[in-house]
Amino acid sequence: MSESRKPRAFQNARPLIFDLSHAGRVGYQVAPTPKEMPAVELPLALRRKQAPRLPEVSENLVVRHYTNLSVLNHHIDRDFYPLGSCTMKYNPKINDEIASHPGFAGLHPLQPAVTVQGALEVMHQLSVALAEFSGMDCVTLQPSAGAQGELTALLMFRAYHIKTGGKPRKRVIIPDSAHGTNPASIVIAGYEVMQLPSGEDGLVDVNALKKALDHDVAALMITNPNTLGLFESRVSEITKLVHDVGGLVYMDGANLNALLGISRPGDMGFDACHINLHKTFSTPHGGGGPGSGPVAVKAALEPFLPTPVLQTKDGKYGWDWERPDSIGHVHTFFGNFGIHVRALTYILSMGGDGLKSMSENAIINANYLRAKLSGVYEVAHDAPCMHEVILSGNRQKAKGVRTTDIAKRLLDYGFHPPTVYFPLIVPECLMIEPTESESKETLDEFVDVMLQINHEAEANPEILKNAPTTTPVRRLDEAAAARNLDIRYYK
Repeated sequence: MSESRKPRAFQNARPLIFDLSHAGRVGYQVAPTPKEMPAVELPLALRRKQAPRLPEVSENLVVRHYTNLSVLNHHIDRDFYPLGSCTMKYNPKINDEIASHPGFAGLHPLQPAVTVQGALEVMHQLSVALAEFSGMDCVTLQPSAGAQGELTALLMFRAYHIKTGGKPRKRVIIPDSAHGTNPASIVIAGYEVMQLPSGEDGLVDVNALKKALDHDVAALMITNPNTLGLFESRVSEITKLVHDVGGLVYMDGANLNALLGISRPGDMGFDACHINLHKTFSTPHGGGGPGSGPVAVKAALEPFLPTPVLQTKDGKYGWDWERPDSIGHVHTFFGNFGIHVRALTYILSMGGDGLKSMSENAIINANYLRAKLSGVYEVAHDAPCMHEVILSGNRQKAKGVRTTDIAKRLLDYGFHPPTVYFPLIVPECLMIEPTESESKETLDEFVDVMLQINHEAEANPEILKNAPTTTPVRRLDEAAAARNLDIRYYK
């Protein structure tokens, strides 16, 4: 194992900010109200009955407290974060710098369109680029995440079938390897979920699909590459089969990091797909946001786009609200604009060749890990993968060690674990996505640690069962933590 990568102790958990509080201590200065300004008193009904419980601390304590907390949390700026399917790639700091420009950060969404022409041009350029990358005709930037993008597209599918057929259809088909958000979006959109088994090769079972298709099927939702990291090689045949019964086909864009500049969903026959800006286009991800999941669609679905739709007229940008077939508003105002700025910055920085190279390197990195680890960890499918590799901890389970133990032990070595136990159809699953932004040296360190963990599983499995041992918080009873949530401070 590399000398630079050994189990390392983190500092102890920090006290709560309230524990640092001292009555009368302040960390700010407020200038006195000028005498010429009239005093304004709030109506009694709006006044607090008592002062809010806020910590009383100095400025330097506040800075130190949150700086120390930031290094307790694992993030991509700290170390390798190979979370499969979630694409935790590096966010170039130029993205943040541009998004922080006062001309962008200082805008208000209620400003008249004539005063924000530059911001609207950013959104227009981003929409054009996303349509080109996806092979679609038009884009809505409103959805704030992939899951909301799924729901938005399904509502558009529903509106399309009502408009063209007089009524909505009943069912949406998904493979058994689908992301968990897919069935949730289907149910919320008012459809029934129909699950399709994968074939032995991990791909969609086309014969099973043929049997499932009828004129009650509204759509098929699939991910390509799928959640097993494999490209659906019969995708054109699949989309044609669905179209032949009047259904539509949706591509979950979670894995677009493998396709950019190489192939396009629209060319494969998809009618719509969402695009995770916080994955493929490097914008921040996690912690509940910010995120962005624009939806790109073919021209037949354009009338149903969420309102308002960005338009150009006489060389000016503005909003079109008069759209009688629209599904309506799906996000406050116009989407997460700061994320749009970051994504366009990334696109313009990389250029077409750079974006293609990005996907190619993501695929190379995943296959490198597959080749290095397949002798020790079981590979789910014996075929080249795309941007992520799916391993199984079955061999380690035979030694008394579970995948969750492997994941916890990785924390001791300073790595965030990969996604575990998903897809559900792979026992003891390890879903590893290195992305293109990691160097060979980092990948080699990760391989060394994974091999070392396997050695520990053979020589002393109790080390893994008790991991993590160096983190501020040890292994938790996650079920108890969820049922007995304690996140509010009481003195």
